[in-house]
Amino acid sequence: MERITSFSVDHTQLNKGIYVSRQDGDYTTFDIRMCTPNQDQPLKPEAAHTIEHIGATLLRNGIHKDQVLYFGPMGCMTGFYLIMKDTSLKEATDIVLETFLKIKNWTDSIPGASAEECGNYTYMDLDSAKSSVDFFLSSPLEHTYHYL
Repeated sequence: MERITSFSVDHTQLNKGIYVSRQDGDYTTFDIRMCTPNQDQPLKPEAAHTIEHIGATLLRNGIHKDQVLYFGPMGCMTGFYLIMKDTSLKEATDIVLETFLKIKNWTDSIPGASAEECGNYTYMDLDSAKSSVDFFLSSPLEHTYHYL
């Protein structure tokens, strides 16, 4: 089998930051590394699940909702993928930072956190989600790495 692109990236060269992961026509996959792979503590799955619920809700209701195709966690728990249409790295970075700042300050209930709306609705941790987002926002971010 062919090696997929994301496994061809040297993860020892990645830091916290937002990167262009791939370009498919009008769609760009942004790699949001919330921690440095294999160095920092990865996200707790409950925190990632919470960030996914709040982040997806904010993104799909925001002014860029028609550009958002997907927002979800990486299996390695080091961050998220955001797939957007016709969006530059600068625009995506601004959108992510604004969204994560809202998550950091979130005081409402977690969207979609009921048995009717989610297959594992009790698997949430808002405090850990806020702490993870704060960790991401607390240091300068790298925005220049491209792997296509």
